[in-house]
Amino acid sequence: MQTEASRLEPERFVLDSYAVIAFLEGAGGWEWVNDLLRRAFIGRSALYMSVVNLGEVLYITERERGLPKAQEVLARLDELPVRVIEAGRAHALSAAHLKAQRPIAYADCFAAALAILEDATIVTGDPEFRHFEGMIPIKWI
Repeated sequence: MQTEASRLEPERFVLDSYAVIAFLEGAGGWEWVNDLLRRAFIGRSALYMSVVNLGEVLYITERERGLPKAQEVLARLDELPVRVIEAGRAHALSAAHLKAQRPIAYADCFAAALAILEDATIVTGDPEFRHFEGMIPIKWI
């Protein structure tokens, strides 16, 4: 049964690098991420991202488009209502545990671990996350 407090609490989502890159590039699913960002600006959703996944977005951008573009992307991301979570001990140990059990990229395990720690839904289009279906809520874009 839903309580008054739980109805007032914003929906919680973890953005993985796939979702952020889709948003930045206007690729498939970017509209849904954009809608989540709008909802976060007015307090209707809470958005999180692991600092490891932030680093993933930046290295991909720098590799494909150069350092100035990566710096521009970082500045743009810093303006968004996304809480970047440092990878502390509990986060890293949870990610390591998930990596040991599943054939998935280690950086993706940080997004999954963050979703578990924050009781949130992962937003992604990365097919590797199928390994977490039934374990972690996933919003496919």
